[in-house]
Amino acid sequence: MGRLDRIYGFFDDRLDLEESRSFLGKAFPAEDSFLLGEVALFCFLILVLTGMFLGFFFEPSTSEVEYEGSVAEYQGEELPEAFVSVLNITYDVPFGMLLRRMHHWAAHLFIASMALHMLRVFFTGAYRNPRELNWLVGTGLAGTSMFAAYTGYALPFDEFASTAVGIGYNVAKSVPLIGETLGQIVFGGSFPSSATIPRLFFLHVLVLPLVIGGLLALHMLILIRQKHTEAERDGDVAGREPVDRDDDSVVIGLPAVPNQVAVSAVVFFLTLALLSLLAGFLPVHNIAEYGPNDPASTPSLIMPDWFLMWGYGFLKLVPAWLSFDFLGIHVSAEFVGGLLLPGLVFVAVAVWPFIDYHEEQTHFATSPLKRPWQTAVGVAGVTFIMVASIAGMDVIVADIVGSTTAAIKPYLLAALFAVPIASGLITYAVLRGGEEDPPASGESAAADGGVPETNSAGGGPAEDTDD
Repeated sequence: MGRLDRIYGFFDDRLDLEESRSFLGKAFPAEDSFLLGEVALFCFLILVLTGMFLGFFFEPSTSEVEYEGSVAEYQGEELPEAFVSVLNITYDVPFGMLLRRMHHWAAHLFIASMALHMLRVFFTGAYRNPRELNWLVGTGLAGTSMFAAYTGYALPFDEFASTAVGIGYNVAKSVPLIGETLGQIVFGGSFPSSATIPRLFFLHVLVLPLVIGGLLALHMLILIRQKHTEAERDGDVAGREPVDRDDDSVVIGLPAVPNQVAVSAVVFFLTLALLSLLAGFLPVHNIAEYGPNDPASTPSLIMPDWFLMWGYGFLKLVPAWLSFDFLGIHVSAEFVGGLLLPGLVFVAVAVWPFIDYHEEQTHFATSPLKRPWQTAVGVAGVTFIMVASIAGMDVIVADIVGSTTAAIKPYLLAALFAVPIASGLITYAVLRGGEEDPPASGESAAADGGVPETNSAGGGPAEDTDD
């Protein structure tokens, strides 16, 4: 027995590795769009690693200290310790600026790849029975990741960050009945408070990453149990055993080892290369330009990152007169725009698989062109978010058209409803008019029995059967 065999035997005796060997041949559909989930996973890994580096040098404190770093304009000034530590990371710590930029762009790519992944799942109907639970997990991941990003860019405690935190604090306080308690838990009391940055730092580096990591693990476990969806086949598949084109009890794709592992390695290094390129050439939030928190002033232009812009647009568009009292409970316009409307968007996304529900289980994805009304709803939803995001940039829009934010607000409010409805109706009319066959959703039920699972040792296709 060779040395490697003895090492394998040692671990096999203790961990029962032999029973897990069937996983090595698990099938992964060879479709590029399926890799978006892997990009998101690798971005989270890079976020954790770069965040650990940044955490060694960041000081979650608003106490005043004398600055003695490389930025000449702040030399000898008393500045908040959090602000000073980010200045030091950026300009004095070796590789600090590069890794801070990588952390920033990894957060953006993480949310972007997750959003594109969810759009692919939505438009191809991959959320349908039996995958509703994983869609709910993905929706929770999206919301948690956006909140984690918000807590992150609030940490430098510069003028921009403190203004953003102030807006978030006021929105949290506006929640009926529990607003004060929520403000105490998340922001450490009346803003600005000495507890605000430590609370947000604790949420950003421990609580929210644990939640995100747990949801990612749950998402993967469900995926392993249920297996991937597969695009509709052009015909029967010839292999070790023939597979009918309509047999969705079998997934046809690349085996996990070695093929998919090699693909994943390429995706990881491409993701790392892209983030390195972005970090090397594109600057991030310049806290030296904004300066430390100053309660007596407000930056002339405040806008959140693109993935929070639509929620900011709701805040801008909701009229002040929308505040009202209901059963002695005050409901403010700030709560409606800042939490209620974004919350309804997430609820609508979460319950969609139960609206577009099918009794029969299917493991095939469907072309969006064959799902007219579902695709129309998706297009309307995307344009709704886009118009809300444009409303969040109303200052820029007003400057472009040579008007004021008050003057363009009615037009943006009208567009928020008119544009999605029009785009959805046009999409439905086009797809319905060109549809030759009835929608494929829910047509094929899982076949009885199945093809025995095969472990492809070489580069051949793997067939993954239902458990």
